[in-house]
Amino acid sequence: MKKNVIRPLIQKLNPYVPGEQINLPGLIRLNTNEPPYAPAPEVLARIKDSVDARLRRYPNPTSDEVREKLASIHGCKKENILVGNGSDEVLELAVRVFVEPISPSINDNSASTVQYFDPSYSLYPVLADIAGALKNPVPLLSDFGIPITEQLKLEGKWDFNAALTFVTTPNAPTGRGYTTRELETLCANQNGIILLDEAYANFAEENAMSLALKFPNVLVARTFSKAYALCFQRIGYVVGPENLISSLHKIRGSYNVNGLAQVAASASLDYLNYYQKNFEYIKKIRAKTSEWLSSKGFYVNPSQTNFIFVKPPNILTAENWYKAYHKKNVLVRWWRYPNVKDYLRISIGSEEEMIEFRKRTLDIFKENGILNL
Repeated sequence: MKKNVIRPLIQKLNPYVPGEQINLPGLIRLNTNEPPYAPAPEVLARIKDSVDARLRRYPNPTSDEVREKLASIHGCKKENILVGNGSDEVLELAVRVFVEPISPSINDNSASTVQYFDPSYSLYPVLADIAGALKNPVPLLSDFGIPITEQLKLEGKWDFNAALTFVTTPNAPTGRGYTTRELETLCANQNGIILLDEAYANFAEENAMSLALKFPNVLVARTFSKAYALCFQRIGYVVGPENLISSLHKIRGSYNVNGLAQVAASASLDYLNYYQKNFEYIKKIRAKTSEWLSSKGFYVNPSQTNFIFVKPPNILTAENWYKAYHKKNVLVRWWRYPNVKDYLRISIGSEEEMIEFRKRTLDIFKENGILNL
């Protein structure tokens, strides 16, 4: 066998690192943005009823039932929609379809560029590296807002011809929401493909789905994980112009979405009222948790998601707050990247979980000599 059988690109690759997946008695998991509610009872029943002899059959290759229901909801045709194995597959397909790998034969670097704001979803640079593409991270404003188009043009780092631009909206990990108007302005000025990654749109005050049906170069991706409590099933989708969607279909896996996931997603779309109540439940607990943390000296970045991004009091560094929570059996996210190392990302759990989270937070204060809270 050859000595080096693994491609050099893969040998050097830094993979995406998900949140810790551990289970212990009394553990509060607030690190992966999983919803604190279960799927609708009718959805669970439909999944269970589907565990029968059909498991020996292949699923519908293009998830047609799900696409038809989504098309009705979004006011488009099923040909405007691709369903993926989680929205992460959609993002990967977009890189593979729209971005040329770096090559001496490519004279225009923009054709090989994956662009995104920083900070945002840490999978984007990994997908670019896997594809052998160029990366163009552009800093957000100090409040994590999107710079206006004139500023992007003036500063000169933003590539308006980039092959593919990802915009996480609302943003992760910051939770910051963006208005449809500012996103529309950005889309109108972008010449390459722009994919608006709306994983958390159901917890926001606005969404930009209309832009996927307005512009010839805009895609909007969503997931059933966060809003519809189907993380376990891995199913997401993307909406956009028919010619872009058909190109994505060309390279997706033959049966990329398993049958039970299709059943679950289709059933979820029949019980939107159940989920809408849970979206409001998350918003209510998010507001209550934000207010409480603010009263204890945390800076809470305004959130339009099912998590909050906070700068903790400086009795401990954010890294040490993360470790202190870990010792208290509370999982939150912390990154060592310079622009976010002073923050923690905290998922919104159930009301009972967040009450216990507050108690354990007070314990950390007391253990560090802060007693009058």
